[in-house]
Amino acid sequence: MGRRGGRAAGSVAVGVALALALAACGGGSGGAKGGGSGKGGSTAPTVRLPSLKGEKLQVTAVWTGPERENFVKVLDEFEKRTGATVDFVPSGDDMAGFVGSKIAGGGPPDVAMLQQVGVLHEFAAKGWLKPLGAGARAQLAKNYAKGWRDLGAHKGTPYGVYFKASNKSLVWYNARAFDDAGVREPKSWRDFLKAARTLSESGVEPVSVGGADGWTLTDWFENVYLSQAGPAKYDQLAQHRIKWTDPTVRRALTTLGQLFGRAELLAGGNSGALQTDFPTSVTQTFSGGDAPKAAMVSSADFAAANIAQTKARVGTDAKVFPFPAVGARSPVVTGGDVAVALKDGRAAQALLAFLASTDAAKIWAQAGGFLSPNKELDRAAYADGVLREIAGALVAAGDDFRFDMSDQAPASFGGKPGQGEWKDLQDFLKRPKDVAGAQAQLEKDAAASFGR
Repeated sequence: MGRRGGRAAGSVAVGVALALALAACGGGSGGAKGGGSGKGGSTAPTVRLPSLKGEKLQVTAVWTGPERENFVKVLDEFEKRTGATVDFVPSGDDMAGFVGSKIAGGGPPDVAMLQQVGVLHEFAAKGWLKPLGAGARAQLAKNYAKGWRDLGAHKGTPYGVYFKASNKSLVWYNARAFDDAGVREPKSWRDFLKAARTLSESGVEPVSVGGADGWTLTDWFENVYLSQAGPAKYDQLAQHRIKWTDPTVRRALTTLGQLFGRAELLAGGNSGALQTDFPTSVTQTFSGGDAPKAAMVSSADFAAANIAQTKARVGTDAKVFPFPAVGARSPVVTGGDVAVALKDGRAAQALLAFLASTDAAKIWAQAGGFLSPNKELDRAAYADGVLREIAGALVAAGDDFRFDMSDQAPASFGGKPGQGEWKDLQDFLKRPKDVAGAQAQLEKDAAASFGR
């Protein structure tokens, strides 16, 4: 789910991307070693927090369901250690609009978890964000690679802590549906479509798409585009240095249309996909026992939290493979949620320091459905071998990764329901043969948001 600016999603080495993709399919134990000292496995606190008894904090994030429940466990631990009272307020998908309205009303939350680098830059440019204090900066220096620290900065000033990361280039699948149809994990886009057709013929609707949430469609496009057009073009399009009417975009949309243009390959057809939200797109793939509503769903690692709401077990019933290679290599697109302070005060800064520590990351890692860019977190903290492998590959990437393209755009284009890229790709899912029309609308909306 957009950003403008800075080093922004910079620069991913293709070799590292391939390593990430290959590691993502691992389901073994993956070892327990962390990226650094492994302090995340220790029971002793790794960050010192002040006494905040009597102080109140309001924290906002988009998370609902299992993600919200697991984040609240982190906030509960912060309350226990400091004596502060933390109130979680859901923002809804339009974080920029939510925070903007709160600031206009004079009552912003103390801390917000932003999904988009572009929003961080916009908020910082408006003077809405408070720079990180010494405690949070010290935790970042110890626990995070430079690339992640840079993503949380604006014009050289550190504002954010990337607490939660994601590998958005994965396809989760129902192992029984694959076995019954005699289908193996596809490595190329051509084989992916072939597998989908075979699954359809076996009586299972092949691909679950959460089209009601427009951000899922940006993930589909970005994976196809990165693999097909390559990292350099990806960076240019992310920064709107080439137009959405570029031939590379036409090619990617045409490729994506090979799936979206075949209603029998989509769970519920195109109309069904447009009415399916993200959580349902995952759970319907792993519910229903012998008769699941879909065989596979393209989703990030955090889908594990939704899978946990079904009877399926990750690694056995629910397995995962890298997003298929459209070009020479499978793509790897990452995303993340960055914690920023909107109010001055030691309580907000203490929470940011805590979120930058291995202590906080360990809590959610043990709960599942979570990936941390914290290189000092012991991988043994992760709930299962699949996430352990994905986490190890993310940390091994160091500074070399590609960040979600829509998250690099201004929020008006890449991060708002019912407008910009989200809506344009929903319209494309509705009319997948109208590639030229989709390109024209995407360019019109991008030009308006980027100011050119």
